[in-house]
Amino acid sequence: MMKEVVIVDEAAMNRALTRISYEIIEQNKGIDDLVIVGIKSRGIYLAKRIAEKIKKIEKVDLPVGELDITLYRDDCHKSQLDQEVVVNGSMMPVDIQGKTIILVDDVLYTGRTVRAALDAIMDFGRPKRIKLAILVDRGHRELPIRPDYIGKNIPTANTEEVSVHVIEMDGKDDIALKKMN
Repeated sequence: MMKEVVIVDEAAMNRALTRISYEIIEQNKGIDDLVIVGIKSRGIYLAKRIAEKIKKIEKVDLPVGELDITLYRDDCHKSQLDQEVVVNGSMMPVDIQGKTIILVDDVLYTGRTVRAALDAIMDFGRPKRIKLAILVDRGHRELPIRPDYIGKNIPTANTEEVSVHVIEMDGKDDIALKKMN
């Protein structure tokens, strides 16, 4: 049985997103040619929040894209592909050629989701650079993926699970850790 414990509340989660937003502005020396791209599903809501925070600071709307990586995942086996795969579609509001992409997701674990997202982005064009913004980095990488912006480092065991809840999907904002009893 899994017991879920809230480890980051709504206020701390909001502060982490605010800090990431300021770091994006600072490290990119402004917001020229930036495109924020969220990985479905929770990454999209986090991307929109970061874009909104940057808008309040810089008084400029940033384009926000949505990336569905379902068909790019390396953990879909042939037996799973025989079944109907649900693809919700990706949306890129601008041409990304020569732009800096800020790729946003909720939790970074093995790095396989980010690898799939990189493949998906390349189907839209060749950006100048791609930077990674993660709300929670829990470690345990299987691929050489490193985030540029991190909301919270939460070291975990492989037997634990980190759940990011966003109000748009879950009715609440927090980060919880599930442990085996």
